Amino acid sequence: MGRVNDVDHELVRAAGEVAAAHERDDDHTVAAAARAGDGRIVTGMNVYHFTGGPCAELVVIGAAAGQGVRDLRTIVAVGDGGRGVLPPCGRCRQVLLDYFPAIGVIVGAPGALRTVPIRDLLPESYVHADHQG
Repeated sequence: MGRVNDVDHELVRAAGEVAAAHERDDDHTVAAAARAGDGRIVTGMNVYHFTGGPCAELVVIGAAAGQGVRDLRTIVAVGDGGRGVLPPCGRCRQVLLDYFPAIGVIVGAPGALRTVPIRDLLPESYVHADHQG
């Protein structure tokens, strides 16, 4: 993952471009981008639904799996309308930890972005793999 302060600005730009392309679409308001171990970038959008449709980070995980990518190293979510980088919700934090326990997550305000390990965003967390028999 590199140092905690290393930020993959290409990922932030990729997610921002996807979010901007859908700014007037109430069903898709957050985009995410993740970098795979081989350098590929996978992007996705949230799917708003009153029942709690998937967040952009979860869509990226599914898109990556569909493309044969099993090793995501860094992820970021960006809101439409110029909202910038958004931290993952609790559900996304748990899923990211379970699927990619070493993934880095880009968080922070403009000018103060940083990449932190997912475990730092979910301290003293339940890890599904630790409880399998």
